[in-house]
Amino acid sequence: MSFFNLFSGKKPQAYEQKGDDYAEESLWGNAKVEYERALNRLEKEGAEDSDTADRLYAKVTRVREELACEHRENAGNLIAGGYGEEARDLLVLALELTRDAGLQDELQQEMAALEKGLSQTSAHAMPAWESPVDEPAGDGRVGGSGAGSVPDEQSEMFFALCGTLPEDVQMAYLGYGSNFKAGYVALNTGDFETAAHYLSLALADNEGHDTYIPLELATACLNQGEHMQARELLEPFVVNHPDVLPAYQLLCDLYWEGGAIDQAEQLLTSIPDELQASVSVALLKGETLRRAGNDPGSRSYFLQFMETHGWHESIARALAEIHTAMGEMEEARHIYQRIMDNCRSCHARIDPYIKDRYAELCFACGARDTATLELYLSLAQEVRENAHRYYDRTSRIYAAQGNETEAARFRSFSDQLRTEATTPNVEKA
Repeated sequence: MSFFNLFSGKKPQAYEQKGDDYAEESLWGNAKVEYERALNRLEKEGAEDSDTADRLYAKVTRVREELACEHRENAGNLIAGGYGEEARDLLVLALELTRDAGLQDELQQEMAALEKGLSQTSAHAMPAWESPVDEPAGDGRVGGSGAGSVPDEQSEMFFALCGTLPEDVQMAYLGYGSNFKAGYVALNTGDFETAAHYLSLALADNEGHDTYIPLELATACLNQGEHMQARELLEPFVVNHPDVLPAYQLLCDLYWEGGAIDQAEQLLTSIPDELQASVSVALLKGETLRRAGNDPGSRSYFLQFMETHGWHESIARALAEIHTAMGEMEEARHIYQRIMDNCRSCHARIDPYIKDRYAELCFACGARDTATLELYLSLAQEVRENAHRYYDRTSRIYAAQGNETEAARFRSFSDQLRTEATTPNVEKA
């Protein structure tokens, strides 16, 4: 993956969970996109779920305010860095987002001061944030207006995405020009053909400069099945940028897909020492061991990593999957239970996937208690597409408890939902 997560069709709950994850990390722009996608998906499904809709609208309102403050802060950084025009765009976006009257007043004052500064410097001297006068117009760099100009309605997504990157990367991305902006937005919306077109133009625009563009272009190529082109971009990129972990992820994906496990192992040993202990590298190493058919080695590696560096949920999830694949159900169940307990302790929403895995492992281990039953009933409401399976499990638990009436009732629910899912929806003539 690149610095972002590409979007794909999911249920509203999946988008909401992703938004919650982003919000927990203060990635407000990405959280807003996910919550709005959840609302859009809810509307398309025609689901009459006012509680979910109200909850999502409240979350959108919250992240809009947080994002407005973030845009304001980033605008100040851009002005200090000599990017006045880009700062103006961010202040405009902040004004559009916020409903806080006090913040609106402050933003309007800052806009007025910026416009005055832009006007004065253009009248007397070239401002620091404008391109040199001898730079050709439309060359794809800052100030150009090439064919890849990003429409205003796409600006919010571009700035939101850039806002999640390290500061030095943000400044670099803002300087790659309009073709890059168009390609970057297309990449994040899953339009890989358009992304590859504009990112190729951006690479040509910035020829002779060491950029991050090959990483993004390689992502577009990979998603179009152009694996050789992606490798040709990434292999020299990691030599020039050995500290950019997403590049190693993409290359490992390519090596795994091609069965080149030895190359993946060699690549991972080349990662700088200061990054070797990172969770991202640990996940790549553990997965490489699994791809090599060495599940016990992967399990030992993850266990040793957490013993040395402490608990990390992403490592724990990977370890639970290995335990499950090796038939070590109790060990996997204990990990999922700890993840759920951690969520409860900080009042965070539990990922339905974790609840599903935990419930299924409990069931597989013979649990027929009320706690397991309640888990399945909760999941039936959260993940509607799997409700037939959850009601089947509920029926079996009631039967094991001797409650045949409820067992029959939930068996009927399960059969009805399963039938609806497999019956074509043919319109009557």
